[in-house]
Amino acid sequence: MGLLVHSGFFAKTIVHENQEKEKEGEAYTLTPSSRLILKDNVTSLSPFVLAMLDPALVSPWQFLGDWFQGSELTPFEKAHGRGMWDYCNQNPEYNNIFNEGMASDSRLMNLVVKDYKPIFEGLGSLVDVGGGTGTVARIISEAFPHMKCTMFDLPHVVANLPDSKNLKFVGGNMFQYIPSADAILFKWILHDWSDEECVNILKNCKEAITSKGKEGKVIVIDVVINQEKDEHDVTTTKLLFDALMMVLPTGKERNKK
Repeated sequence: MGLLVHSGFFAKTIVHENQEKEKEGEAYTLTPSSRLILKDNVTSLSPFVLAMLDPALVSPWQFLGDWFQGSELTPFEKAHGRGMWDYCNQNPEYNNIFNEGMASDSRLMNLVVKDYKPIFEGLGSLVDVGGGTGTVARIISEAFPHMKCTMFDLPHVVANLPDSKNLKFVGGNMFQYIPSADAILFKWILHDWSDEECVNILKNCKEAITSKGKEGKVIVIDVVINQEKDEHDVTTTKLLFDALMMVLPTGKERNKK
């Protein structure tokens, strides 16, 4: 508890053990950080923490030294003998844990999506690429009911997910094509891939948003490293995510340029 208080995850407070306030004791209280993983909260990040601390994602860090001297693409592949996405496909139990972790983060979009209304104004259609079980696409479709939304992911990811009035699920591969729309959304997707792979994806985006003869937009939600302007703790978090992208998939976090 001393370590967790020092790190800011909990706080220490003084409590009085009787109404006369004659006897004092110490107790621990929640902070904004620890409140984020309360399971009863709609925006709980508890599933995200469980996904990140699963042995499947923790063990590759122990293979960094071997990876530097080997030929595998990632430490994850060094540890498990296959890439992260193949591992998820072949391990349904962890795949469910991972998807729920990503969905818990995506539910935070409920708190901010309406603050960015100008981004979505004038759009008749939007494709959420790689959005898993559709948490973000569902939030956007409910906030902007005039817009036709498509959740686009690998066929086995979207199989049996129910469509709604203005949201449909489509299976496919973003490296081959992306459905046509006024806007393409990537939330925590491009950071999973190398520069070359991202260029491939973005070329498919260009075709998707210009195929109807008018220019659309690509909306990217990702970590943006800005060490000159960010607070020290914010930069620390972003650089940790950068290392995470090195260890797990083949990507990295980027600056705005």
